[in-house]
Amino acid sequence: MTATPTGGVLLFGPPAAGKDTVSAELHALDPRFSQLVKVKVGSGRSTGYRMASESQLAELRHAGRIVLETERYGNTYAVDRADLDALRAAGGVPVVHVGSLAHLRSFLAAVDEPWLSVLLWLPRAECARRSAGRGDRDTRDRLSVWDTTLEDLAGSDPDENPFHLLLRTDLRPPENTARTVREAFVSGHARSASGRELVDFLRQEAPAGH
Repeated sequence: MTATPTGGVLLFGPPAAGKDTVSAELHALDPRFSQLVKVKVGSGRSTGYRMASESQLAELRHAGRIVLETERYGNTYAVDRADLDALRAAGGVPVVHVGSLAHLRSFLAAVDEPWLSVLLWLPRAECARRSAGRGDRDTRDRLSVWDTTLEDLAGSDPDENPFHLLLRTDLRPPENTARTVREAFVSGHARSASGRELVDFLRQEAPAGH
């Protein structure tokens, strides 16, 4: 990833890493940045999603509008190319959340343009604390996803540079994280983190008291 990011912002991270919070802070800091509303097929929370039926999702697939489709917690989530195009046509900067390196690669291949890729990370214990603190009933499942995410990152090709920014959300306030992301996107000078930097980043321990 050496090309200047122009398409938007990809936020990658495990549950409770702060993707929603950072997206909201980005929008508050600069209204051009807007979290993309994903299409959702399934049950559970509907706020922040465009709910659809299986047949409606099939129609989007048939029309070639699906940029990324994922499954998690028994639901299907999809990014509609038309939503991306509409947001950008209005002068916005799309912010899209992804949860695995395979999804990140698939998305970038589908949009065929450079995006700013950001890893938001937190220790496992902090993930558990945040999940319990916000009343999640599936904290165990979310910790399992945290474990899977770590395995995914740790097993990545050391010669691959999937991220421009590596940010610990337990060590900085959300507004600081959002400011860092915005500055990297606006400046156009984001440098891809090396595979070695990613490994060292994941090995960092939580500070005392966390």
